[in-house]
Amino acid sequence: MRTRLPAAFAILSSLLAWPAWAAPSRNIDGGVPIPFQEFTLKNGLKLIVHEDHKAPIVAVNVWYHVGSKNERPGQTGFAHLFEHLMFNGSEHFKDDYFKATEKVGATDQNGTANEDRTDYFQNVPREALDYLLWLESDRMGHLLGAVDQARLDEQRGVVQNEKRQSDNQPYGLTEELITKGVYPPGHPYSWTVIGSMADLDAASLKDVREWFRTYYGAANATVVIAGDVQAEAVVAKVEQYFGDIPSGPPVERQEAWIAKRTGTHRQIAQDRVPQARLYQVWNIPQFGSADGDYLTLAADGRAGGKSSRLYKRLVFDDQIASSVVASAGLNEIGGLFHVVATARPGVPVAQVEQAVTSTGCRSCSSMPCGVSKANRARWLCASCHGCSTGRGTPTACR
Repeated sequence: MRTRLPAAFAILSSLLAWPAWAAPSRNIDGGVPIPFQEFTLKNGLKLIVHEDHKAPIVAVNVWYHVGSKNERPGQTGFAHLFEHLMFNGSEHFKDDYFKATEKVGATDQNGTANEDRTDYFQNVPREALDYLLWLESDRMGHLLGAVDQARLDEQRGVVQNEKRQSDNQPYGLTEELITKGVYPPGHPYSWTVIGSMADLDAASLKDVREWFRTYYGAANATVVIAGDVQAEAVVAKVEQYFGDIPSGPPVERQEAWIAKRTGTHRQIAQDRVPQARLYQVWNIPQFGSADGDYLTLAADGRAGGKSSRLYKRLVFDDQIASSVVASAGLNEIGGLFHVVATARPGVPVAQVEQAVTSTGCRSCSSMPCGVSKANRARWLCASCHGCSTGRGTPTACR
């Protein structure tokens, strides 16, 4: 058996200072109409209804405007831990939530948590809508009586096992290194969503109950129902099942906070992986910002597929990397621009980095007249800030 030696991979964080939620739209990109109606109950619960009568099914999503950025140092991982607890039964249904929904033919059911929100979703036959709304309303309004020490300990163990799996997978340790490297201490994004083992160990029933009382009120939630329904009937049902749930206390909101960084921060880590990997990361603006949109386009042009400039240079022409990808991850108060390149076996990371850096964007002066701001990003890479954000102008057009 051949033993694979640890390979080094580099994390290069270009920590540049780069100068809620998007308003609902009735059209998605490309002009495809998606009509919907919006309602707000007296307790502050938001309801969005989309009618689609092509099939007798209904999709139900419940989003809570709370994520890991609402946590505090020393109490990380709560948003994700609580997402798990929401599937362990409520005061009037003290059983596994999946068992309840599978009985009525639910599909695509799960929950997720990220930095900004926690959501729960499932698709059910039209006839099961009342049953599902009752289940969702019971865990929104009547959960705490079902959360005991045994359930907390069980789900704490599940979450900690997920963390071990994530940390131990190839390149798994980069998430925490990058998160701590690109955000200053105390920034709401300066810890990972899954949190630390120590903080999860320290989570108490009191802490969990306080999290629920603070963030799981009706006024901090949005219910989305789409499918074979009538909007008026849905409003009546949601009012019936959710109308008596308390609004909850006002929730503090963090405004946009793009981490102010200067210079370049480098990290090198060792892991048991067959190929070295380079990560370049920049702090960028938040979701819904014009610059964030431009940089999303820039990521596609930079390394968004096999026809992109970086992929063609590194993978096809020079054959020094097996893969390269760029992405703009936009969150509610800030974002990160990533370029990730995996070196071919035996190729030094420094050689890959030099190729990534030298494969620049076309200059502003070479851009034809008439190129719209939205398309200028396709000419450029993330490091050419002026043009990729639409602020650059072709020299010949000035």
